[in-house]
Amino acid sequence: QVQLVESGGGLVQPGGSLRLSCTASRSIFNINAAMGWYRQVPGKERELVAAIGRGGATNYSDSVKGRFTISRDNAGNTMYLQMNSLKPEDTAVYYCNVLYSWGKGTLVTVSS
Repeated sequence: QVQLVESGGGLVQPGGSLRLSCTASRSIFNINAAMGWYRQVPGKERELVAAIGRGGATNYSDSVKGRFTISRDNAGNTMYLQMNSLKPEDTAVYYCNVLYSWGKGTLVTVSS
């Protein structure tokens, strides 16, 4: 069981940017498996917003494509989510995931 900790959330105005980080207790993000960022708002199911997998292939939810970018460092210790042109509907708790491990989440609030 790898421990994951998200950071970088906060309050940002519409159109602004945030960079989320997910740091693992051991190198994990360089394995041959899918991994990614999810988000959840009250009353809705947790949804995958960005994933990165074998060979570095990436996949994005239609709602964030062109605005968000998922990446990871070469050592596999940290996974990132760069979020640009943020919208109020991006407000959610963001979670990182790999295999069966989840972080506790970091809150992103997009509001004026």
